[in-house]
Amino acid sequence: MKNLTITGLILLALSVLLFYLTSPNFRINDLGMPHVMGIMGGIGIGLIIGGMVGYVSKGSAIKAEEKRKEFKQLQKDKEDLEKQAAEIARREAELRNHENQNPQI
Repeated sequence: MKNLTITGLILLALSVLLFYLTSPNFRINDLGMPHVMGIMGGIGIGLIIGGMVGYVSKGSAIKAEEKRKEFKQLQKDKEDLEKQAAEIARREAELRNHENQNPQI
């Protein structure tokens, strides 16, 4: 988002510079309908591009959040499986110890 703001400010400064370079004797009284239409067109194009970039950015953020949730769920499942494996190993060790202590002849 910061990059978009910086890019927008750079383009705005460039457009102001180009406008003053092409119209050195421009005064506020000379502001006419073509200038207003150009300004409104620029704002419209900026809003359209900004909306598209925002839509793509939001989609990427949602996908990243889903991946994070899935990763956390996988970690939780792994911990549960490790606990189950440890419990099974403990039970098997107890069973072996019990069999070793009470051998059947």
